[in-house]
Amino acid sequence: MPDILPDGFQIDLSIEAGDWDEAVLMVLSERTVSAAFSAADLKVLENTEVSLLFTDDASIRKLNAQWRDKDKPTNVLSFPGSDPDGDVYGPLLGDIVFAYETVVREAEDMGIDFSDHLSHLIVHGLLHLFDYDHQENDEAELMESLEKAILASIGIEDPYADRPLVADEH
Repeated sequence: MPDILPDGFQIDLSIEAGDWDEAVLMVLSERTVSAAFSAADLKVLENTEVSLLFTDDASIRKLNAQWRDKDKPTNVLSFPGSDPDGDVYGPLLGDIVFAYETVVREAEDMGIDFSDHLSHLIVHGLLHLFDYDHQENDEAELMESLEKAILASIGIEDPYADRPLVADEH
């Protein structure tokens, strides 16, 4: 799989809180986002930007309460930046927010590598920006099949292999 992003595509990476490593995050993010564009045939305008915010449970809990009426931390939140022009998204794709403690805890609980779990969450959050969802079982099946294909393209095992399909898990 080529490690190439669409023309002019920018990843705006910010660390707000948590024990994140910026250099590792940038490599992991570029690799994972590139895989998503390649394996899922996602379309964006030239010079489109996505914002990845890496924070902690306290910050994501506030966002989750404010935007989803769920007063608890979660692993990832996605905030679409613009409506597509047909099937093409951009120039502001949106924001994806990750909570350090939750990502660490989930990876440990599932017995998987932290970077593999974070890659899965990057893919999951990115697909939400392209209007993929998991509110209904058929939507969840489509989204999960794309996630599995994208992750397989970068050598990451099926994250759903030992878990039943659950709509609206996040």
